Amino acid sequence: MHRMILAGSLLLALSASALGGQVYKWVDAQGVTHFGTQPPEGQEATSVNTSVPKPRPSLPRLDSELSTPGTALPERKPVGDQKAIDEKVKAEVATQNAERSKYCDTVRTNLAQLQNNPRLRADVNGETRRLSEEERQSRIKEAEKAISDNCD
Repeated sequence: MHRMILAGSLLLALSASALGGQVYKWVDAQGVTHFGTQPPEGQEATSVNTSVPKPRPSLPRLDSELSTPGTALPERKPVGDQKAIDEKVKAEVATQNAERSKYCDTVRTNLAQLQNNPRLRADVNGETRRLSEEERQSRIKEAEKAISDNCD
């Protein structure tokens, strides 16, 4: 416990001196770049500038120019075209949702008829004929797929 406190205080003291002191940069024989507060003996080291750059001056504000009497910003008008486009899109979405709902109701009704009435008849070229069990099962699968793909 005491060793950890000693190590922590030593680290804190060294980090404070590193912040205020000179920092050097050098590359060792393996090509690894190192940074330190003391230059290595027998190797060339370059000094690193650690000062924080001053902030750039801000651009002059236009508020002072606009505060003079007689000058004002033109009022921004809401874009009427955007509102019209939004309303048009909302109307199209509502129409599509209504059509989808109607389609889903029709498909569900057809599915119920196919499942509940095994003696269904189909009109083909004005002729009426009874559906086979395979045709009925095929149409049931198609209706179930249409419901799962298009309906909630």
